[in-house]
Amino acid sequence: MMRQAWIDTGDSVAVVKQCVLAGVSRATFYALQQPRLVDESDLLLSRLIDEEYTRHPFYGSRKMVVFLEKASFIVNRKRVQRLMREMGLAGMAPGPNTSRPHPEHKIYPYLLRGVAVVRPNQVWSTDITYIRLAHGFAYLVAIIDWYSRCVLSWRISNSMEAVFCVDCLEEALRTHGKPEIFNSDQGSQFTSEAFTGVLKREGVVISMDGRGRAFDNIFVERLWRDVKHEDVYLKGYATMGELMVGLAKYFVFHNGERPHQSLGYKTPDVVYRTAVGGGAVIVDKFGGAVDEPPVPLRSTGGSSTAEARSEATERTKAKSKPGQRRPAASEVECAA
Repeated sequence: MMRQAWIDTGDSVAVVKQCVLAGVSRATFYALQQPRLVDESDLLLSRLIDEEYTRHPFYGSRKMVVFLEKASFIVNRKRVQRLMREMGLAGMAPGPNTSRPHPEHKIYPYLLRGVAVVRPNQVWSTDITYIRLAHGFAYLVAIIDWYSRCVLSWRISNSMEAVFCVDCLEEALRTHGKPEIFNSDQGSQFTSEAFTGVLKREGVVISMDGRGRAFDNIFVERLWRDVKHEDVYLKGYATMGELMVGLAKYFVFHNGERPHQSLGYKTPDVVYRTAVGGGAVIVDKFGGAVDEPPVPLRSTGGSSTAEARSEATERTKAKSKPGQRRPAASEVECAA
């Protein structure tokens, strides 16, 4: 214990080297560190921002400042930006080059605009959302089947590292087989080699949302709205343990008991199991609005967006049965 007191985190010598010189295990040293005090006012502001973002996901930091002022909280924009950054929130409107992909991460084109989803395991998608706790916050990742809206797997974490996303993907593949197309946003967790490598290993076609496209992954966004308004905001979880138990119960309810209007008031489990009553399509009402380069994209290292989408469409048609029905009225059509 005395040797651990020799280590000074504020010293110019790195903590790693200090631990080696003192003969102290880094794991033991970090385990004994006092947890960082949580600013109660930050937690309150984070809760308000989270609720407003769930209602209006297109709000950026400027609009959040105005919203907080109306709620009698005078906060400068830098603080709002910091809180939104810590929560992983960003307005859906494109900004002036506010985020750049990792130089070693490959970005794939969006392949689902105008593609009719007519069977389970045709398209899966994923996303990450912020979950507030009484004294902190957590991140939730989930994988959903587009046809049935069934949540196939989920994980929570106290950091935004890619490992919990990979674990979630591996569980979904192990339990439910594999999809034909897997869609995500361009977040570093989903563009990482650890994540895309699993999809490539399984021979799954990879699709990623376009920048500033609010509806490209709308089904997961709707799931987040349901999770927060029907469970998280009502329960007010205090710890990660409570959140784990609560979400486990909610997703059982979501898949097996909660009737979905877009599924003809059937449950996702029934639609996923029977392959009847589901479906989805992201309608491209502005087909000429997206420029499709005539040459292979450098960011993808392969075919152009048009060619990739064409290949995905052909693959979908090839696996369809003769006389396959078209999506029914209950199947959601979202304007791109």
